[in-house]
Amino acid sequence: MSFRFTARLPLSRHAVDRDNDARAEPELFERLWADAGTRVLPLWKGKALLDASAAGVAPRLLLLTPADLPGVLPAAALRVYLGRSLDAEAAEPVGTALVAVPLDAEQAAALEPDDTRWVGLRDYATLLSDRDTGILTESLGILHWHDSHPHCPRCGAATEVTSGGWVRHCPVDGSQVFPRTDAAVIVLITDGLDRVLLGSNAMWEANRYSLLAGFVEPGESFESAVVREVFEESGMRVADPVYQGSQPWPFPASIMVGFTARLADGQHSAGLVPDGTEILDLRWFSRAELSDPENGIMLPGTSSIARALIDDWLARPAPVAPDAAAGQGNPGV
Repeated sequence: MSFRFTARLPLSRHAVDRDNDARAEPELFERLWADAGTRVLPLWKGKALLDASAAGVAPRLLLLTPADLPGVLPAAALRVYLGRSLDAEAAEPVGTALVAVPLDAEQAAALEPDDTRWVGLRDYATLLSDRDTGILTESLGILHWHDSHPHCPRCGAATEVTSGGWVRHCPVDGSQVFPRTDAAVIVLITDGLDRVLLGSNAMWEANRYSLLAGFVEPGESFESAVVREVFEESGMRVADPVYQGSQPWPFPASIMVGFTARLADGQHSAGLVPDGTEILDLRWFSRAELSDPENGIMLPGTSSIARALIDDWLARPAPVAPDAAAGQGNPGV
């Protein structure tokens, strides 16, 4: 399988060996904290610090040494081992051990009181290197999980963090809780005129549109989820879901699985029915309409797989003579 599309997705980039074997070391963090070569990524409210010394070059994340944190980070603070850097162009050598630590407001202020220095993944995903984008995505996903799973789901006891921050152990019943990722499908749908279907969410501005998406339910394949979600949100039946690529979306804990699909035979593109709860408006767009800035259409941000799917469709040559009556999504208009 080709990873051409996935390799272009900002949050799917990475340059880190997650080094799973090292997670089993009982004294892992004691060893890492004694190593001056270890680098620590501090995070506050889902944001990281930019390296001010990198002014004039591409932005990069500020990584600290363990010695930089004694007055900020308590000894019992949560730490997550991210793995070892594989980036030969980074400031740190290949093989550098990387650790993420979450800070509270007081700790963050002690480290950097200027709020503007703390930046989010959505804004910087396309500007950072593969390694920095990868470790920030990895860190947000695992730390969101820790925030939402402090107790055992079986007995309610407070759990203990083990395995380099990748497992929570219940001291009462002995069970283990592992990080979870919620799969969601997102689909670019075209009709017989090779127009793309976009919807406007109830929480967005009236002129913001994106692809239809939804979570995969238990006992459901990705392809079945595509068909179900599209019908629930638009009243349209689609056929031939084709996998394109996937991207982690740690806001807070998703993996977006991208597909393309076409209207099923006999479906009329004029019969759109927004669900009225999540989707308030649905429209078919031609390439010319989406490319015209005068239309004022706001598309998803460049860090999203939705934007990558749309851009990929926009870059394709339009059919020379689409046959609207061929049965593959009769536009009905």
